[in-house]
Amino acid sequence: MADKADVIIVGMGVGGETVAGSLAEAGLDVIGIEGRLVGGECPYWGCIPSKMMIRSANLIAEADRVPGMAGQSEVSTDFEPVATRIRDEATANWDDTAAVERFTGKGGRFVRGWGRLTGPGRVQVDGTTYEATKGVVVGTGTAAFVPPIEGLDGTPYWTNREALEATEAPESLLVLGGGPIGVELAQAYSRFGTEVSVIERADRLLSVEEPESSRLIEDVFEREGLQLHHGCTAVRVSHDGQAFAVGLDNGAELTGEKLLVAVGRRILLDKLGLDSVGLDPGARAIDVDGHMRAGDGVWAVGDVTGHGAFTHLATYQAAIAVRDILGQDGPAADYRAQPSVTFTDPEIGSVGLSESRARDGGLQVAIGMTEVPATTRGWIHKPGNDGFIKLVADTDRGVLVGATSAGPWGGEVLGALAVAIHGEVPVDRLRHMIYAYPTFHRGIEAALADLG
Repeated sequence: MADKADVIIVGMGVGGETVAGSLAEAGLDVIGIEGRLVGGECPYWGCIPSKMMIRSANLIAEADRVPGMAGQSEVSTDFEPVATRIRDEATANWDDTAAVERFTGKGGRFVRGWGRLTGPGRVQVDGTTYEATKGVVVGTGTAAFVPPIEGLDGTPYWTNREALEATEAPESLLVLGGGPIGVELAQAYSRFGTEVSVIERADRLLSVEEPESSRLIEDVFEREGLQLHHGCTAVRVSHDGQAFAVGLDNGAELTGEKLLVAVGRRILLDKLGLDSVGLDPGARAIDVDGHMRAGDGVWAVGDVTGHGAFTHLATYQAAIAVRDILGQDGPAADYRAQPSVTFTDPEIGSVGLSESRARDGGLQVAIGMTEVPATTRGWIHKPGNDGFIKLVADTDRGVLVGATSAGPWGGEVLGALAVAIHGEVPVDRLRHMIYAYPTFHRGIEAALADLG
């Protein structure tokens, strides 16, 4: 006899944990299944520990900005407090006991193991079958993608996990990949004294962001001494027990104590038994409708849906799935104003469409642009004031469809811009608003003025 429940959650990452806890609090009998740690990547190897490292690294940079502004400064870096804080405060040494107890305290039942669908409403874990009367929610997330580079397999390379489990900063670090994970960790380690080289196959870092974002972060990296290698790929890797050697397709060879592989994430669908419920296990992602339904009695949330590997997106989708399972009314998913932030210094925050995506979509586009140092607030800030605001407007409708806010206070305006895009607030109304921080928001007004 199968062990029955109302709902079974396969994958208790951020999205799955949110769904499971919410449904249990609503009085449903919920079984949550997780093979690693409840909470997933974010609290153990992602956003929380990485931001602890980045915060510490940014303090080093701020201390270096004291001369000429507030006196003199001398900084001696120490990685040990960072590693200790990640272990003690963020991850409990990668122990999810508190997260499991949080879920079971809400009435849920937890199963440690890898779940596989074996038919409608049926999930098997280590030979035991569980049956859901209402349905199954898949939230199994992603894993670091490791490319098939000659010699890489079997070497002690890092992914984001090993980079955040490290107890000391290496003398040198090679970073494969100039996306958000790669650039965040590259800058953080560099500020702790590591010699860092970044290898990116595209012709610029952060290639999915606006070109202005790429130029900004590349200028900052070059000033800070990071070595950048664009438009090239690693074709071979070796490790001699002491250091890595990476051969590039342009003939160059780089060496470093550690190698971080940060070329992207991959969705793992092939072992979930999706074919048993009529879904394609070979698909790029699980296709869901606006209410997170993947099929009859099957929902999916988070990275596996292919809409982006972001914690805030997973929790957004989780709330939609919960409403649908409980039969509650609510809006369908709307990704027009989906924001993301790369936590470099300066931060790069974007929302909605980039200029190129808007144009490729056939929109008549106007661009508004202002440089942060040109604003009064940027001038007051002085060192570390690198940044800009870029607005992308649909001129036919007179509304914003995309924006980028890069700088030391990027998040301060990103939320307002996200609301403006989501609510389709007319550009003319934005131009005539009263802003809380006028010395900075004059930059927004200047950018809006460029829209005509």
